[in-house]
Amino acid sequence: MTILTTAQPVLETKRLTLRMPRKSDTGLVSLYTSDWRVARMTSSIPHPNPPGAVEAFFETITDPGTRDMVWAIDASKGFGTEIVGLISLGSDGEVGYWIAPFFWGLGIVCEALAAVLTFADENGRDHIWAGAFQENGASQRVLEKSGFVRVGEIEIFSVSRDALMPSYRYERSPGDGG
Repeated sequence: MTILTTAQPVLETKRLTLRMPRKSDTGLVSLYTSDWRVARMTSSIPHPNPPGAVEAFFETITDPGTRDMVWAIDASKGFGTEIVGLISLGSDGEVGYWIAPFFWGLGIVCEALAAVLTFADENGRDHIWAGAFQENGASQRVLEKSGFVRVGEIEIFSVSRDALMPSYRYERSPGDGG
């Protein structure tokens, strides 16, 4: 596996700017992640979201020693709303994302994911993967539209549900789809 050593850039698409999250984003991120519909479809968002959790997460992801990349999905130019969700690329090649329910179904995640995958391809990332809960058909469709292939069944622990959830593992090779 190629180790990604490039500094986290700002990624631009037609409607979005993917940028480093900033302190001013914590209010909206706290609001969005406190929504059960968001938390229940992720592995790592607790519910209820405890005070200070988002601030602590932001401290972790902005630490200079972190190898994971997390972008704020800024939709100012396409939708007039600054932050609508987050998308990440882990040092192990895992992609993850969530988006506020008001923005579901608008193609925002597909657009953001395409930008992250292009970045990964251009920087020699050998292998990208993702997990999706079996009940999350929307996330499965996003991954499949983006060139991912379902390769098996796994269990992913959900913090908000305090349970292992039946899930699918998806994989993508450089230049596939997207």
